[in-house]
Amino acid sequence: MKIIKLILFVFFIFPTASRAQTPVFVSGTEGYKSFRIPAIVRTPNGDLLAFAEGRVAGSGDFGDIDIVMKRSKDKGKTWSASKVVAGYDSLQAGNAAPVMDLTDPAFPKGRLFLFYNTGNNHEGEVRKGKGLREVWYKTSTDAGLNWSDPVNITTQVHKPNQPQINPAYNFSEDWRSYANTPGHGMQLTEGTNRGRIYIAANHSQGNSKPKGADYQAHGYFSDDHGKTFKISETISIEGSNESTAAEISGGGIMFNARNQKGDVRARIVAVSKDGGVKWDTTYFDHNLPDPVCEGSILTIGKNKKKNILAFSNAADTQKRDNLTLRISFDDGKTWKKQYIIDKSRNGEKDYTAYSDIVKTAKNSIGVLYELNGYQSIVFKEVVWDSK
Repeated sequence: MKIIKLILFVFFIFPTASRAQTPVFVSGTEGYKSFRIPAIVRTPNGDLLAFAEGRVAGSGDFGDIDIVMKRSKDKGKTWSASKVVAGYDSLQAGNAAPVMDLTDPAFPKGRLFLFYNTGNNHEGEVRKGKGLREVWYKTSTDAGLNWSDPVNITTQVHKPNQPQINPAYNFSEDWRSYANTPGHGMQLTEGTNRGRIYIAANHSQGNSKPKGADYQAHGYFSDDHGKTFKISETISIEGSNESTAAEISGGGIMFNARNQKGDVRARIVAVSKDGGVKWDTTYFDHNLPDPVCEGSILTIGKNKKKNILAFSNAADTQKRDNLTLRISFDDGKTWKKQYIIDKSRNGEKDYTAYSDIVKTAKNSIGVLYELNGYQSIVFKEVVWDSK
């Protein structure tokens, strides 16, 4: 009887209504030594599009890196071959942030945006002012089958050193390293800013500081379907880095970032009532433990007048492991449900690291995540309980 009670207790606290995982990107195949940094989006016709960085020579963050995409027409059971959707010659293209624009009257069937970054030097060198990270986007009007030419929006959403433009520019205040989220972008569905396309991002400012304190997160957004962009207020906590954002009730935004400093092993949260322009409150959410890694947040429904949010990350304070999906029924104030997606059996290093999530049906979420020391990126669908 005690054993049965224990099993029921574990199931209630850590329900595991997840299905078998499916390999999507496998390192050492399709011409790439490594695949990293997953992102995923669902198109209006129900296709799932999975994105990753295809790293030609190895697992390093800089080098010959393409953004590749795979498609699933059966909710993640099977996937197409990889297709290169963005590159930068033999240099780096990465940090894919896909988002569907569903409010543009010029494209009634929706238009898919893919935001991404390019770089011409290692991140450490860019933080020293020796290199540039740029910001681009492409669009597709046929759910990712064909793509437009890339559009460079660096001067609108970035503040790199520009002495040739402004000789009085303060070099110590310029933005240097720069990265989209990574993971999916978002579009506001209600409120005065309905239709706003919003990308969580981060930058380093000025000279490098110990423990990544020169990093701070921010967002950028467009209210005219990609014609122009603006930058949000910077998150106030030094060390706020890789970030993700979701819509809360009334057209607000909840921003969720990694703490690069690592002094507090929990997620940094900022809340905006004006659609992500300014931040009304910023705090560490100790209900979301984190080992200094990426996470993903997504709006998945309504609970009376509050938005239901899902959040995934490696929920461990010491290592990248224990990938957990959490559900909030009150705009992210509390996290009532939690589901362990994957966890190491023998303490393997970096067993579950970066992840991105997508709504696949009313009560199911797809999780695209890095597995077992970055050997692969896999997909798993989870059925969550709305009660």
